Amino acid sequence: MNNLLNFFAKHSAWLVFTLYAVLSCVLLFRNNPYQQSVYLTSANSATSAVYGMLYTVSSYFHLKDINEELMKHNGELEMEVIALKEQLGAIALQTPDSTLDPSLSRFHFVQAHVISNSVVQPYNYITIDRGTASGIRPEMGVVDQNGVVGIVNAVGPHSARIISLLNPNMKLSCKLKNGDYFGALVWDGKSPQYAVLEELPKHIKYTKGDTVLTSGYSAVFPEGLMVGIVEGSARGDKESFANLKVRLSANFSQLNTVHVISNDMADELKRLQATDDNATNRAIRPNEAEVAKQRQNNQQQ
Repeated sequence: MNNLLNFFAKHSAWLVFTLYAVLSCVLLFRNNPYQQSVYLTSANSATSAVYGMLYTVSSYFHLKDINEELMKHNGELEMEVIALKEQLGAIALQTPDSTLDPSLSRFHFVQAHVISNSVVQPYNYITIDRGTASGIRPEMGVVDQNGVVGIVNAVGPHSARIISLLNPNMKLSCKLKNGDYFGALVWDGKSPQYAVLEELPKHIKYTKGDTVLTSGYSAVFPEGLMVGIVEGSARGDKESFANLKVRLSANFSQLNTVHVISNDMADELKRLQATDDNATNRAIRPNEAEVAKQRQNNQQQ
């Protein structure tokens, strides 16, 4: 307490000066219209500057929510584009039940966040925070705002593991946008930015910068999703095929929010494929009764 009193006593002249200065300013701005208008203008400018700084700071902390909202809208727009492409194709085939309603698309998406990701391992995987509780199932395609990311291969109630494009075990059916030539995209284990489009016809003509898209020849990805850009030729093992070096459009080092693609016709296509396989096996497998009879005849002979 004594230190406080000594401080006031020591600086009493300055304190009295400050008090008089404040009182003088109050009387000046209160009783003089011109000075009052100058004060209000300056105060409004200062207040606006302070509010602007606060808004900038608060906007920074809301960037994550804003980004997620933009990702959601981008995904919805991408699904609408895919739906329109499908239905325009149906119109081209003159199907009577075709319509331009994007809600009738067989492809839908579930938004998820990446919680684990590797890019430098020989076999890379991605983990997301959505599982069976959100409708995620194995063999669903995964994309982000830039392009194809991978395919779901293991699912839990609230999480799922994705085989990344940066995994030699994954082969993605792709095509060149300009020529509609298709092949298999596979990671060569080198750079996380590049992959190789293999098994292309040897006579194809391509230019650097050609777009590589999904071919749509599976129930996993719709046709026309962005995969990457052709950088040039890649040395292949088979002389009868051409291999192209592709710069991947997805940035695997900065994955954050992804979209898992659900195909409403996936189960139907799998059943049809299983039926075709069984029919083929029955066609090529000899009748058991005939085989037994043939064996008996051979023994008698």
